[in-house]
Amino acid sequence: MHAAHSDPTRRTAGQYARATVQRLRMRTLVALGVLAVATAMLGRAFGLHDVRFLGAEVLLLASMFAISRWVLPLVERRDMGAQGEEHVGELLNGLTDRGWLVIHDASFGRGNVDHILIGPAGVFTIETKSHAGPVRVGRMHGGVLAQAQAQTRALQNASGVRSEPLIVFSRAWVDRPGTRRKGVRVLPSRMLVGYLLKREARLSVPEMERAHERIAEALLAQETRGRLLHERWQLIR
Repeated sequence: MHAAHSDPTRRTAGQYARATVQRLRMRTLVALGVLAVATAMLGRAFGLHDVRFLGAEVLLLASMFAISRWVLPLVERRDMGAQGEEHVGELLNGLTDRGWLVIHDASFGRGNVDHILIGPAGVFTIETKSHAGPVRVGRMHGGVLAQAQAQTRALQNASGVRSEPLIVFSRAWVDRPGTRRKGVRVLPSRMLVGYLLKREARLSVPEMERAHERIAEALLAQETRGRLLHERWQLIR
């Protein structure tokens, strides 16, 4: 996944999530294709009434059932997640004309941060959720909030840049938009840009550029470490 000379600040929104969806779809098609070809070959070699052909046919049908029951819903959920990240990414990209800086799909070694936004109002880590609503902020699962908090800590530990965590729902209705819970602000995507533009300015342009530079250095260092580990693993194998 690591390109030799890639720029980790120029990834597209939802890039990892979209690649995951494509891999799942391809592996599913390949698995079904292999089973179908193997079944056809057994039928041709031993006859349609041979126990080996009948067993392969049962296995193929069972595999199709398992894929429709578990794999396809998983692919659909991942696809919705990728669509949510892409939608929010488009909204954030629109802020670049106003001088904001945005980094998508950032990885600091454990998981990834969907979006990092740097602007006059400060630095924000944004976790995108694609669940259908409604969302009750007061009843949000602690694990979801902990994920957003962990992303902010990961950013600060890697780059020294402090940020505010946001959770943005791409599809859901949120009962109290803009409310903070356990230090995490929750918003629907339709209100995201307006909320950010109304925030009081805290950073100058040089401060924004410096924050972006420090984050870019941290991301590049993490990408280099990941590539070196991958190369070492390949040598061991």
